[in-house]
Amino acid sequence: MSNPAILVDHVTVHYGEVLALDAASLSVEPARICGLVGMNGSGKSTLFKAIMGMVKPDAGRVLINGEPPAKARKSGGIGYVPQSEDVDWQFPLSVRDVVMMGRYGHQGFTRRASKADRDAVDLALDRVELSEFANRQIGQLSGGQKKRAFVARGIAQGATMMLLDEPFAGVDKRSEATITRLLKELAADGCTILVSTHDLHALPQLCDEAVLLMRKVLMHGPPEVVLQPEHLAKAFGLDVLSQELPGAADRDLPARGVANQPERI
Repeated sequence: MSNPAILVDHVTVHYGEVLALDAASLSVEPARICGLVGMNGSGKSTLFKAIMGMVKPDAGRVLINGEPPAKARKSGGIGYVPQSEDVDWQFPLSVRDVVMMGRYGHQGFTRRASKADRDAVDLALDRVELSEFANRQIGQLSGGQKKRAFVARGIAQGATMMLLDEPFAGVDKRSEATITRLLKELAADGCTILVSTHDLHALPQLCDEAVLLMRKVLMHGPPEVVLQPEHLAKAFGLDVLSQELPGAADRDLPARGVANQPERI
């Protein structure tokens, strides 16, 4: 039997006295798109960091294709699309520079780009429809274009797993449609995708499965089952009699836990 693409086994993470994850367990098979659902402070970003090996669990374990996360990261197997607020958009890099960062694992010490690297970047930019913005400073892009640039970084990298943290927050309809199409294409090519989102209306069309998180995994199954109001009430505190799914308004839910620091792209 093959290993799951993602195995999170009773993972607990604290930030000081703040409990971010409480014995969370999750298994995702290869080439699946899994939606991660939970209010702000539910541990979604911490789960991503644990999967990428950026946070060491206090208890439990994480395996990526049967191997420790650090090994998967080193091999370039994991692509990451961060939340917009986690990035320093003033950093003086072009869109091409950002996408080329996905090729670092294929380059030597000097990080001198080869023709194969440049071709991979050009192909990725074309695939996300950003070729004409290749030389523009990354911070000058629209919200949706920025997300697409980071998806392009993962494509150029050749990642077999993509983690996307709120990829649809603040994006235009064209970018939302482009990102959705790309994720489906990547999954069809064998890539495993984990998407954290508040846009629950889009989940059934995008995802093969969904996970409801509130520091621990409350439910994991088909999106149409996980998104039932009585199940969402466990994580969001909703009126179970309401048939309305939380959408954009839920982005204003109060945050809990520890804020992330902006990364240098």
